[in-house]
Amino acid sequence: MRALVISGGGSKGAFAGGVAQYLIQENKHEYDLLLGTSTGSLLIPHLALGNVEKIYGIYTSVDMDKIFNVNPFVIKNKNGIETVSINHYNVIRQFLKKKRTFGESQRLRKYIRDNFSLSEFNQLKSSKCNIVVTVTNLSKNEVEYKCIRDFEYDEFCDWIWISCNYIPFMSLVEKNGSEYGDGGFSSLVPIREAIQRGATEIDVVILETEVQTAPRVIGKNPFSLMVDLFATLLDQVEKHDITIGKLAANNKNVKLNMYYTPVQLTNNALIFNKTQMKQWWHQGYEYAQNKSEIMSEVKEP
Repeated sequence: MRALVISGGGSKGAFAGGVAQYLIQENKHEYDLLLGTSTGSLLIPHLALGNVEKIYGIYTSVDMDKIFNVNPFVIKNKNGIETVSINHYNVIRQFLKKKRTFGESQRLRKYIRDNFSLSEFNQLKSSKCNIVVTVTNLSKNEVEYKCIRDFEYDEFCDWIWISCNYIPFMSLVEKNGSEYGDGGFSSLVPIREAIQRGATEIDVVILETEVQTAPRVIGKNPFSLMVDLFATLLDQVEKHDITIGKLAANNKNVKLNMYYTPVQLTNNALIFNKTQMKQWWHQGYEYAQNKSEIMSEVKEP
């Protein structure tokens, strides 16, 4: 059984889309199982349907206004470098409303439904391909994996949305008596889950560099510092997931094909820049192409 696993990574998901496009269209990989966390959960339904051009259009046209109905960020561009700071008006308004998050992402929920139709859902649900997204149950302090076969359209769209909700900057969602947030808080790279579901070969797209190539630039204000702190914590989750995944793969004799970003794409994956994301998509495609050519040369006697 072949599986595709795509990690979380916000706007960097465009790079994963490019990698997946090459694997599906050029290497002709057919997946029995697709698992995604956060941005990966947005990609996998369309990839499973073979709608590469559609998901490319979705990723390269998205911006902050299509994600946030209450945007907690102000993006500033100085000398070609984008920095993030707090949107004081929106954040104070959230406090006055006694909300527990700095921002709200209801527009992302609508964007998911607008671009993933009921007929596409039914087509996927009746296919042999299995789609699984990760969410974090904050009330129970554990990861949960939501399989398309277990839900109807509305609820599964909600799980995709919840998987992407990077709290406290996006919506905190109460569902079935528990409160949920981004799947990356508990399972950023769900390799082990793919193995437990029977995968024997897994293509894993990890939206970070394999080795940190430069010191991280730490935020100059408390708000951007919080963003950087969360990124550091998620890096540790990612390393743990990869280590556990590799151990499980060795134990079960599962082949892992790992696709890291060759360079650090951004310091803040919550900035959705359409031009930048187009570039990342093409970089992902070229990276997968180069890696596939190298792997083919190694296999040759």
